[in-house]
Amino acid sequence: MSRNKLAVIAIGGNSLILDERHVRVEDQYLAAKETALHIADLVEDGWEVAIGHGNGPQVGFILRRSEIAAKVEGMHEVPLDVCGADSQGAIGYALQQNLQNILYQRQIRKKVVTVVTQTLVDRDDPAFSKPAKPIGGFMSKEEADRRVAEQGWTVVEDAGRGYRRVVASPLPKEIVELETVETLIDKGIVTITVGGGGIPVIDPGDGNYEGVAAVVDKDYASSLLASELKADLFIISTAVEKVAINFGKPDQKWLDKLTLAEAKAYMAEGTHFAKGSMAPKVQAIIWYLENNPNGKALITNPANIGRALKGETGTWIVNK
Repeated sequence: MSRNKLAVIAIGGNSLILDERHVRVEDQYLAAKETALHIADLVEDGWEVAIGHGNGPQVGFILRRSEIAAKVEGMHEVPLDVCGADSQGAIGYALQQNLQNILYQRQIRKKVVTVVTQTLVDRDDPAFSKPAKPIGGFMSKEEADRRVAEQGWTVVEDAGRGYRRVVASPLPKEIVELETVETLIDKGIVTITVGGGGIPVIDPGDGNYEGVAAVVDKDYASSLLASELKADLFIISTAVEKVAINFGKPDQKWLDKLTLAEAKAYMAEGTHFAKGSMAPKVQAIIWYLENNPNGKALITNPANIGRALKGETGTWIVNK
């Protein structure tokens, strides 16, 4: 079945939180509306669209509420995989409703849907032996020791501020609901999926899926989605208009365009892109382009997606 050109766009969870004074659900909804406006432009230009998004801050809020409720009222705590599912629904709802409303106002007859998405990870992924992703609030040493003994948590001391739980960040191997997502896109439905990288699940060996306490990088999951769907365009929407090498240094240089080979060379040097921010984005694009010789990728901020598609800004990464 033929379809229009397809763009997969990955949105950062932090992009829904403008600053520390705008963290309420209502504030995030308004931020989602701003992002949805730019995605609607893509749709209006004739693109089919699949949307992945981060959920780091939102999962943190859900976990914190759970911890407080447990301490104050003795309520049950929410497991991390369920927190991920909660965030997929809430963020998906904000994006879905805003985008649907905007398309309706523009008289574009197109449906929008959110798919609660699981991401299969390898239970033997090395990340599980070296958990490093901090989640949840700070704990005393006494509570940390209890969590380790009773629940098998991995905890680390955090710069004198207390102890925090850390979990693994394994690589995504398979998007469980991929066929469903593909069917929706082929029907012309804008699909929100792999929220927060997807809910990480393992196959214990009997063909059943089982949620695990882990975090999948949303850029890696969106890259896998774009590769599997053979998307024509992979957009990573982030906080910066362009990518820079030697960021923050006297010889900083903004990049308009990179080839796949150049991107690999910069990554190999290991000094240009911060490990916790730009490096996974560039790596995600490298994996996508390796699997899609005719694909193109773009990194820019939400407000400049339209200009970037016209070649006016953003950083383009292409095979040649």
